[in-house]
Amino acid sequence: MEVSKLSRRKQAAWLVWRAARSLALFAADEWRRGTLWENLAGMIRSRSLELVREMSHAQLLEEKAERFGERPFLYFKDRVITYRRMNENAERVAAYLSALGGRPGIGLALMMRNSPRWLDVFFGLQKLGMYAVPVNVALRGDQLAHILNDSEAGMIVLDHDLMGSYLAVSDRVSGIRTVVINREGAGRGFEVPEGFLDLEDAYAEAPLFGGAGIPYRPEDICLIMYTSGTTGLAKGVVYRYGASRVKALSLLGRLLLDSDDIAYTCYPLFHANALFLTVTEMMHVGGAVALGERFSASRFWDEVRRFRATTFNGLGAVMPILMKQPERPDDLDNPVRFVLSAGCPADIWRDFEERFGVRIYEGYGAVDGGSVVIANLGTAPTGSMGKPIGGKCRVIDERGMDVPPGQPGELIYYVGRGKGGVEYYRNEEATSGKVRDGWLYTGDLVWRDEEGYLYFVGRITESMRVKGENVSAMEVEQAVLKHPDVLECAVYAVPSELAEDEIMAAVVPVEGRTLDPMELRRSLEGELARFALPRYWRVLPELPKTETHRVIKRELERQGITPDAVDAEKEMAER
Repeated sequence: MEVSKLSRRKQAAWLVWRAARSLALFAADEWRRGTLWENLAGMIRSRSLELVREMSHAQLLEEKAERFGERPFLYFKDRVITYRRMNENAERVAAYLSALGGRPGIGLALMMRNSPRWLDVFFGLQKLGMYAVPVNVALRGDQLAHILNDSEAGMIVLDHDLMGSYLAVSDRVSGIRTVVINREGAGRGFEVPEGFLDLEDAYAEAPLFGGAGIPYRPEDICLIMYTSGTTGLAKGVVYRYGASRVKALSLLGRLLLDSDDIAYTCYPLFHANALFLTVTEMMHVGGAVALGERFSASRFWDEVRRFRATTFNGLGAVMPILMKQPERPDDLDNPVRFVLSAGCPADIWRDFEERFGVRIYEGYGAVDGGSVVIANLGTAPTGSMGKPIGGKCRVIDERGMDVPPGQPGELIYYVGRGKGGVEYYRNEEATSGKVRDGWLYTGDLVWRDEEGYLYFVGRITESMRVKGENVSAMEVEQAVLKHPDVLECAVYAVPSELAEDEIMAAVVPVEGRTLDPMELRRSLEGELARFALPRYWRVLPELPKTETHRVIKRELERQGITPDAVDAEKEMAER
């Protein structure tokens, strides 16, 4: 059932109050830090929300550890880690890395699965002014070698069971001089190989860093966050200490979160969603993070209940998967207040809220999306991303002209030429192509309704040209996912006998169900235009994915039209 305009106005009024409260708390923090007037003057001069004095994640942890002390910061398995203990562990790692030569300008690659030690290393290296390079633990071969070389990391910390992945490319990686192994959980028989170092020494020797001051400059790099690389080689998005955007996350977090909230995340810490939107935001409000090891649809709600989590983030593919799980009598028995979603299909939005007793808020942003955020916090129609929070945006066609309401086009928004832009590491061509004349080109297709609310259509790179028409892969996927027996779906282009594309759909059945591609195609005839109906179909046990549950379509595209693919047009012609 659609949310009424009256309900949206009430929600908007509540958000105005929360926003005012958020600004007041932000100002109070800045007053305590002694940077309020400097930042206010800078914003007035620049006529923007850019801050003259930012802070690092490590500085934020230090500040909150001093203020909150023994308050729980992190829940992981059966462990509870306080703000003070997290900061002390980061101090130990900082002292350890300092002894190994850690200093500003040295990059450290983190190739570790979710654990408190991931955060120990991340916060610890920032205490030294080093820069972090979070690495997707699923990467292998050329992709892994590319990130380690491209980032120019001089050190790496990796889990013991990921040594094989690193060793397989080590002869192609030129910059790494120091390899540290995290053997936590390896068992008594494990020994760190000769030539490698043991992260355990950072805790065994137990000195605290206790360095005087912050030994870095605002222009120094603090973090290189790589894009998912689902359509090509990953690009490194640069964050600098003077433009870390850590403080800006305070405003967003306090809009919805309070100190008694517990935010659950099962997404990997190497991804911005878990690191920024969960860990950093919860530090700002003084709340706690419940850290899962990985996503499991069958165990998801049990883990949420176990940690008493009041909120979680739901990336696009996760919401339909949770909805396709068998209904349980305790579906409503959970402590979650709201879900911050990204790409929740409109057709399951209200059903999800009613089944699990939660409120869905929709957000849009990207690691290479500058500083602009688009959000529907109950203030826009169901299915909409909402409107930008600050700033201005346009929806344009291939010629750069604004398109009318209802027509898809590329989303661009104004970030200016200051800190709000995007910088790709060692890739000036990609940097200059991303932001042109102060406008950031997202590469995403959206459409705008008459009231100015935005709706996501899909990535431009996932748009297919069929029989003279443009087809959005996402629109076809969402139509396929309406079938009760389809758990997951990926739609992509394969070569056509003509000069354009043919559409292929790879589907995964719900556990215990079977799928007939021809029946599936018939079920879509009333949902999609004829030219948008997939010609080829594959039924697979699983789809290739990143650790953040995004389908790696280039792998499916590389496989092309496989022997197991069903050609629907051929099947119909033969009947």
